[in-house]
Amino acid sequence: MKARYKYPIYPNHIQVTRINQLFGCCRYVWNQSLAHCNQLYANGSNKPSYVDLTKQFITQAKGELFWLKEVASTPLQQSLKDLDQGSPYLTLSVSSRTRVKS
Repeated sequence: MKARYKYPIYPNHIQVTRINQLFGCCRYVWNQSLAHCNQLYANGSNKPSYVDLTKQFITQAKGELFWLKEVASTPLQQSLKDLDQGSPYLTLSVSSRTRVKS
């Protein structure tokens, strides 16, 4: 059994802005990657690997989207890893498929 601790945080206004920006970037990467995977699935193609998704939606996107450069890449990579772990659910029925984050 793993121990779990809760620590309250009290961010100031600037930190709240940065946290919201980070969560927004993670949500953007997740949604774009999921849309890409769904499109490939609809076309009958194979699921892209985590490495392919990282190259396309983080490395190349940072060159095109200036606001994606302002956050750390580790949380963005983790959102793609989470999507990759949930990818078996892409082929299930519509009610239990992986969904877009809002």
